[in-house]
Amino acid sequence: MGALFDQIREDYRAHGRDWTRPGFRAVATHRFGVWRMDVRSKWLRAPLSLAYRWAFRHCRNVYGIELPYTVRLGRRVIVEHQGGIVVHGATVIGDDCIIRQNCTLGIRSLDALDAAPILGRRVNVGAGAAILGRIEIGDDAAIGANAVVLSDVPAGALAAGVPARLLR
Repeated sequence: MGALFDQIREDYRAHGRDWTRPGFRAVATHRFGVWRMDVRSKWLRAPLSLAYRWAFRHCRNVYGIELPYTVRLGRRVIVEHQGGIVVHGATVIGDDCIIRQNCTLGIRSLDALDAAPILGRRVNVGAGAAILGRIEIGDDAAIGANAVVLSDVPAGALAAGVPARLLR
C-alpha cells in the first residue's frame, strides 16, 4: 500500500499539486486499479473492484479520459487536459510522458487486439494525435497536434501530419 501512495504522491506533484485536475484523478484511478489486483483474497478485492469500476467510469464518462488499469503506465505521466482521451488497455506509456486532449492510443485492426503503441520516456503527445497499432515511439520524441502516427518514431524525433512524417 505504501508503494501505491508513493506513486500517487509523485503523480500529484507532476500534475501541479492540484488534486482536482481530471488528469490526476484518472491516473490515480489507474494506480488504484493496478494495486487492487494484487489483493489476493477475492472477498477483499471485490469491494475494491466495485470502487475502481465506479471511479473508472466517472473518469471516462465525466472527464472523457479512458485509462484502463491494464495499461502499463510509467511514473509521473501527465494527462494535461480532459476530454476525448482513449488509451487501449495493451498500451505501454513510459515515464514522464505528456498526453493532451482528444488523443487516441489504440489498435489499427480488430485482428490484433494486443497490438497497441509503446511510448518511450518523455514522449510529448500533441492534442488530437492518434497513435495506432504496435508501433514504438522513442524516448524524447514529440507527436504534433492532430498527427496520425502509423509507423515507428525514433528517439528525439518530431512526427507531424496525416499520415505523420518525421520532421527532424
